[in-house]
Amino acid sequence: MPVVCIGLSHQTAPVEVRERHAFPAARVVEALTALHDYPAVNEAVMLQTCGRLEIYAEVDDFERGVAQLRGFLGNFGHGAARERYDLDSYLYTHLGRQAVVHLFRVATGLDSMLIGEAEILGQVKDAYVQAQQASTVGTTLHRLFREALNAGKHARSETSISGESASIATAAIEAAIERLGALDGKSVLVIGAGKMGRTAVRRLRDEGARHLIVTNRSISRAQELIAEVGFGEAVEMPGIAEALAASDVVVTSTGASHFVVTHEMVEAAMRERPERPLFFIDIAVPRDVDPDVAEIANVALVDVDGLKSVVDRKLEVRREAIPAVEEIIEEFIDRFSSWHRSRLAVPVIASLTQKAEAIRMAELERLFSRLPDLTEREKLLITGMSMKAVSKLLHSVVTKIREKATSDRDEALLHARMLSELFELNLTEHE
Repeated sequence: MPVVCIGLSHQTAPVEVRERHAFPAARVVEALTALHDYPAVNEAVMLQTCGRLEIYAEVDDFERGVAQLRGFLGNFGHGAARERYDLDSYLYTHLGRQAVVHLFRVATGLDSMLIGEAEILGQVKDAYVQAQQASTVGTTLHRLFREALNAGKHARSETSISGESASIATAAIEAAIERLGALDGKSVLVIGAGKMGRTAVRRLRDEGARHLIVTNRSISRAQELIAEVGFGEAVEMPGIAEALAASDVVVTSTGASHFVVTHEMVEAAMRERPERPLFFIDIAVPRDVDPDVAEIANVALVDVDGLKSVVDRKLEVRREAIPAVEEIIEEFIDRFSSWHRSRLAVPVIASLTQKAEAIRMAELERLFSRLPDLTEREKLLITGMSMKAVSKLLHSVVTKIREKATSDRDEALLHARMLSELFELNLTEHE
């Protein structure tokens, strides 16, 4: 199957490399449209999370397709250090069944930095929806992503892979607790009111944070979140500098393509409280916090790649579920593979049926022209009989073609060529 996955992830590239190739959320549909214009790319979906950037594509040729996908990622890069590293050394490529297996492992949470993380299934769905909006998903990737989403749902409902709740956002709060102790009595600033921010705020409420400040590019979203959890205050983005001076912990996750918290802002905040520590947890990609803030006295910073160890020891229940999840993955991969093989039968059946129908119609027209006195009822009876005869003749052939296509691809291709020659179907372009 001509399916390709190419990407960067937490397993192959550090956050400073991943962020240089992250697409702003508002430009993902535009990027997909540009990607679809590459000659070898027939369909494309882009999956982008804090831990990965992956492109799934159906291509007309593996070598050309992979080269064009790599070129696309290489052309889209930003940051001062872009020329200082070899992108190819961080990229991985999966072809055919390997790409399918990889997507199913991603959707079920087996490939996540935090095994079974809660957000990934929604992120896979979002990627699929964005591709639909960009009109870059066709028959193959539509079926592939629907099966991957179903596999993810089954894994969560039938195994303990999502047990012992943990996500990137909750890992951030765990990191704060590990460093500062209990959060009751602490002031926390959350920058970003998206999915990650909302999860973090709910956990902070449960942990008894004394004072909560939420800021977001859209102040109304910050206000809605404060109203939802029942405490805290919402502030405009320009109020970040003042909020920093009042905070013990800062959790940040926005979609900005630049630093939201700069070295100068933190320096100014720390001058007002030099002896009081400030702990940043940056779970955004691209990063929200200038990494140089860690050089300021009494300031500590953890980015998304630094969170894995925080919850690793809490995931034993999930690890025990891995064999059961892998069984589910195999089941859904077999379903997709069987469907994909069956597509070999489509052009054969369509061409054979069209040719039979054309012959039937031509013969009926010839018969009716020779028998002009036939009544409409007689014509209908003859037409019905001709349709039934063609249907019975083709039924066993069509059934066998479908069976061979789902069980043995090579034999199915051989039969397709044989039928093409016998019935002059001209199927070369479909093989």
